[in-house]
Amino acid sequence: MEMKMTKLEKWKEEAPTNCYACCTAALKEENDTPDQFGRSWRGRLSPLFWRVPIFVWSVAIISWSTAYFWGPREMFLLYMTHWGLILIFLESLFGIIVTVKKINGSLPDDKGLPWYVRTYWVLYNITVPVAFLITLFYWAVLRAPGKKINYAPNPILDVMLHGVNSGLMFVELMMSAHPSRLLHVMQPLYFALAYLLFTVAYYISGGLDPWGNAFIYPVINWAKPIQTLVVVTLTALFLALMHILTVGVAAARNFIARKCLKDKSGEYNDAFEA
Repeated sequence: MEMKMTKLEKWKEEAPTNCYACCTAALKEENDTPDQFGRSWRGRLSPLFWRVPIFVWSVAIISWSTAYFWGPREMFLLYMTHWGLILIFLESLFGIIVTVKKINGSLPDDKGLPWYVRTYWVLYNITVPVAFLITLFYWAVLRAPGKKINYAPNPILDVMLHGVNSGLMFVELMMSAHPSRLLHVMQPLYFALAYLLFTVAYYISGGLDPWGNAFIYPVINWAKPIQTLVVVTLTALFLALMHILTVGVAAARNFIARKCLKDKSGEYNDAFEA
């Protein structure tokens, strides 16, 4: 009971700081060391075994989707799907950098995180839930029965962009050793806000999609602001739910690691204590 009260008092004491950190999308660094970000929870299994293939996949799919884009090349970055693809490219690239530095012994030994580790962590916090959102939003809303617009005429590329993307990020989530935290929820939400502001600016400037429509996605049509705001609000809530799901999976992963591994050092995740 005394321990519970101590935790409650600690939570109350840190609440203003945690609230500020959450709103500003700051990283919450607790017992984190650079080493955690360059290894897997399976000990000797190097993250290079999955981060390098993810990086190669992202380069190949970016090249493929650019070459076979259904509209003018300058419109490639109109779509959240392609923003998410570039996120996967950057996240895997920085993940490889962190891992290689760990293998070379050039990661610092103290608990302070260098800039490239922090960059990787932010990209990870954004990329994983955004990938899940893109997949579910695409198949449930944009490709629902009765929809006429085909955003990926090539069926294989369609699955790569809107299915395999989530599968690869799930592998990254399940195999990594570093934590995911609830307080980082604003990082993917601010990324989504940046894309939303981009759609507003594009609409105001008179931009059209490849088919000549005055919107990028029919469900985000600023000519119908009320309908669009409802969709945007529900999407933001769903993205927050994807982040919570990510944190839950990471916590379950670490629980399994503590049960399976004899060496429990570094398997600390305070995601739900903040």
